[in-house]
Amino acid sequence: MGNGKMYKFSIFNLSMNALLASAKEEFVKRYGVAPLWFAAAPGRVNLIGEHTDYNDGFVLPMAIERSTVFVAGPSDGPMSEVYSMNKGESAGIRIDGVVDPPKTVAWSNYVQGTIDCVAEKGLRLDKPFRAVFVSDVPLGGGLSSSASLEVATATLLEQIVGKGLDPVEKALACQRAEHLYAKMPCGIMDQFISVLGEAGHAMLLDCRSKKPRMVPMDDPSLSVLIVNSNVKHELTGSEYPDRRRQCEKAARLLGVEKLRDATLPMLDAAKKVFDAESGGAICFRRARHVITENDRTVRMADALVAGDWKTCGELMNASHVSMRDDFEISCSEIDILVEIAQSLSGVIGSRMTGGGFGGCTVSLIDTDKINLISTEIAKRYRMECGRDATIFATCPAQGAVKGIMTCKHSD
Repeated sequence: MGNGKMYKFSIFNLSMNALLASAKEEFVKRYGVAPLWFAAAPGRVNLIGEHTDYNDGFVLPMAIERSTVFVAGPSDGPMSEVYSMNKGESAGIRIDGVVDPPKTVAWSNYVQGTIDCVAEKGLRLDKPFRAVFVSDVPLGGGLSSSASLEVATATLLEQIVGKGLDPVEKALACQRAEHLYAKMPCGIMDQFISVLGEAGHAMLLDCRSKKPRMVPMDDPSLSVLIVNSNVKHELTGSEYPDRRRQCEKAARLLGVEKLRDATLPMLDAAKKVFDAESGGAICFRRARHVITENDRTVRMADALVAGDWKTCGELMNASHVSMRDDFEISCSEIDILVEIAQSLSGVIGSRMTGGGFGGCTVSLIDTDKINLISTEIAKRYRMECGRDATIFATCPAQGAVKGIMTCKHSD
């Protein structure tokens, strides 16, 4: 691919090294001993393929160089204890493996839920532990901070127990934890890429077969730029479930199991059926986004392999229009960020990423223009929206890792 040059990829990137050092220091300060185990799992950015995963479609995420990192050691207490450096608070954690979803959602639910759900897969603790975790995955930015925490928790348990789960089963257990304990009916993408990500690769995931295809992204002339709008609009909380129900209704009206099975000619032929239904026009647009997004996602994976950056950019740009107009999950700040990026020399393509209504944009850009592009986006976003964006470039990172604290964490 590209000019054949390779990045030097490391399991332990600079960000992860810093987090490990910080978590270890906090653990020693709190407990007076050094931690024994560590585990880490990355966030992710979805290059293309939004709201297709729960429709059995295709997604194209990559792990990013932002992670949740745990350090841990054995405990003599009656319960396990986990301390969140981000929240500045600790929580008691049961290890009995009894699935008991709570009525309210707190950060500790993600840890407790993962422990309970991996226990169903046979990964059970027999003694309590104490742990400290810290994350630099932005919260609410559409970069999957929740899956990063879930997968890091499951990976830590693997290290403590000395037994590994099948990677697919591990990802599904983490997804189940999010469904039951965080009340979020997410698809499988976030947990899969956090578990299975490979440095230097994106992952084309068939969400029906659950089979990944690793897609090389090893051309150093190409970089991924993530821009966090630092906006998360206050919503009713039903927007994600509403979109899911609308897609399910569209599939029923089309007579297919999932929108993965639908085509544009099929949708166009059924327009009168949709028009006759209450809310049918909205469901029609939702279906049109999913059908066209699936096509764009598969085509982009092929374009990345071929080094066809022009096609990659066109597909990303079209994806944003579809999310803005048909799926209606963008917002003014995100649209402005995308418009700014698309107007700049060196930007190949740009789109919103994540669940929507704020969060981040993702752009493919020329590596040698990272600083110029970042500076211009920051300046113009501040002028147009009165806000500061958080901007960072990343290459495709390694998925979840674990080990003992005596090992070396850098190359």
